[in-house]
Amino acid sequence: MSDHVETAGRPAGRRPGPVPASSAWRPGDHPGERKFVDLGWLPLEADPRGGIDVTLAYETWGELNADGSNAIYVAHAFTGDSHVAGEREEGHLTGGWWNGLVGPGKPIDTDRYFVVSANVLGGCQGTTGPAHPHPEDGHPWGSQFPYVTLHDMVVAEARLADHLGIDAWALVIGPSMGGMRAVEWAASFPERVRAIGAIGSTAATTADQIAWHATQGAAIRLDPHFRDGDYYDAAPGEGPHTGLGIARAIAHTTYRSGPELNGRFGRATQDGDVLRPEGIFAVESYLDHHADKLARRFDANTYLRMLHAINTHDVGRGRGGVEAALSRYSGEALVVAIDSDRLYPLADSERLAAALPRCPGVTLLHSEVGHDGFLVEGSGLDDAVRGVLARVEERVGVVG
Repeated sequence: MSDHVETAGRPAGRRPGPVPASSAWRPGDHPGERKFVDLGWLPLEADPRGGIDVTLAYETWGELNADGSNAIYVAHAFTGDSHVAGEREEGHLTGGWWNGLVGPGKPIDTDRYFVVSANVLGGCQGTTGPAHPHPEDGHPWGSQFPYVTLHDMVVAEARLADHLGIDAWALVIGPSMGGMRAVEWAASFPERVRAIGAIGSTAATTADQIAWHATQGAAIRLDPHFRDGDYYDAAPGEGPHTGLGIARAIAHTTYRSGPELNGRFGRATQDGDVLRPEGIFAVESYLDHHADKLARRFDANTYLRMLHAINTHDVGRGRGGVEAALSRYSGEALVVAIDSDRLYPLADSERLAAALPRCPGVTLLHSEVGHDGFLVEGSGLDDAVRGVLARVEERVGVVG
């Protein structure tokens, strides 16, 4: 997921200084708006150790009401974090990634709802992840950090809800990987979720999606500066930013539609004569720009952990299949697809909607942008979110 929609390649002139070996937030950095909770020992599905001690970084907006009925959890996407709403400021490398949807008077109205978002387990913006100190020697976990699943992440989020005194969320909503976690919430803790919102998402990752991810993972692992994941002591400019940037360029291509890229860039050139090898097309410059941006705010090991978590996502795993897993969920459901999304196409949302007993069907939004269409104001997402919240309030009487 991109952090916002951009319409140009990299600006002319020199880039800022060398890319850090890792742009992860680390203990001791400015906390920004983050709060922290020690979750203690967290079991992990596939870790040979059985689990690890976890600290979760999260942010909140609004106030929790007396009966706790107005809490909404916003689950971030692949390269997102807990900074859903707000400005770019000290401690936060980017502004709020869903500023158009979350805030006072907005569809997720922070004057009425208590909104929570946490950086996922294995993330790189405050929650325990590969860049954090290993408890045994104080050096970054690096290659030793376990590979985690979306179920592990949701268990951590449920512990956060316990900490905050929230018995049930009025809504768990997210785009892309965030939508997958909303679906996992419905299967793992159906009694704790009154509604879910899965935007541009899926109930189980497909072979096509895994194939795109495979090339991204290979780009990182084959970077000679990756050093098998133990690169945190490298000087700026000596980390695996080339591989991470290539991974981002591949991913970003899937986040946009072919017509949108063709219409915006066509065969325009950015620098030099493209008949010569040193010349580049404008679309190449655009991808180069996004590659550089991500390397300056993310971490290569976290990228690999997120790929693994998405690849292994199948809400029906160990539950008799997708339909059986979601049949127990009796809450409201919003399933949104973008008509130009080539990463999570309409068929994925149709299968998900059909498996959710109270889902009225897929809400199909039109956007030329592609998968990132959920970030574009005016796409129809605002009305869809207001609609699902109205259904929750009508059914259970949420008080804002």
